Amino acid sequence: MIDNRKVRIMTRMSIYEKHEGKEDLKFNRYFKSDYARLQVLKTLISISFAYVVVVMLVVLYKLEYFIDNALVLDYPSLGKMILGWYIVVLAVYLVGSLVGYSLKYQFSRKRLKKYYSLLRSLKDIYKEEDSYNEKK
Repeated sequence: MIDNRKVRIMTRMSIYEKHEGKEDLKFNRYFKSDYARLQVLKTLISISFAYVVVVMLVVLYKLEYFIDNALVLDYPSLGKMILGWYIVVLAVYLVGSLVGYSLKYQFSRKRLKKYYSLLRSLKDIYKEEDSYNEKK
């Protein structure tokens, strides 16, 4: 005979595994600090690459100006300005990614906690069935 409690629990677990569970179970392999550091490192690399591309596009867009004023441009101050904006953009994105991924990890842990409680309750139901069958 079908046990409705098991069916409900297994259905809830299956829905979770199908949607958020895949990602949450991947997060479970890491500590919070390790996961956040890995994501911040990915963000650092991505932002650095994107910033270089944007600077190159701006230089190509203003290439005629740079060629015309090549001898009179103040390259040190231009370099400082580019570096300053890089640091500002990098700081904003790194702080944002650290906060965002830390929150994402926390929410993932809460969902996993519920999933594991469902798993424990399912295990308890199976133990009850086994003890009932042994008494027969």
